[in-house]
Amino acid sequence: MGMRSSTTKRAEGGTGVRAIVESATGARPKTLTRTLLAVTAAAVAGSAATTTASGWYRRLRKPAWQPPPQAFGLVWTPLYGLIALGAARVLDRRQGAARQAFTAQLTANLVLNAGWTLAFFRARSPRLALAEISALNASNAVLIKQAWDTDRTAGAALLPYGAWTLFATALNTAIVRLNSGDGRSPA
Repeated sequence: MGMRSSTTKRAEGGTGVRAIVESATGARPKTLTRTLLAVTAAAVAGSAATTTASGWYRRLRKPAWQPPPQAFGLVWTPLYGLIALGAARVLDRRQGAARQAFTAQLTANLVLNAGWTLAFFRARSPRLALAEISALNASNAVLIKQAWDTDRTAGAALLPYGAWTLFATALNTAIVRLNSGDGRSPA
């Protein structure tokens, strides 16, 4: 009868899931899946190390402007999605050594991202966490610049992450200052 199956039409017309994902995100589904897995690993590591219910954390003096603990998950979930999206767009637009360099930068960034939580909550050291988040901010600046230079949409996707870690740095700094010299904040 001359009728084609809907599967054939999707394959020919580019309306399959892959085409839809790529059209919506500007990233290949395989690359996006890989970056989502990488940021999920960082998120799980950070989440597993977070202990806001501990007596140590509850006793720390915190600034009045600190968001409630539940706000952090609400902020980090879309930030991780944006990191995965921005990174996937960059990776799909780079080849060879440039792609490998960005992959290494992203990996180091995600290690630093998860490392902050370990320094702050597991080591119970806001001072160490402050040094660590300073390294994360430097890494974010490099990551955002590389992304921006490759694809402005990717760079824009990473800007909220950079902004949030700067806010977290201010919060970490305030906690260090509020708890210096009273035995609440280990070196």
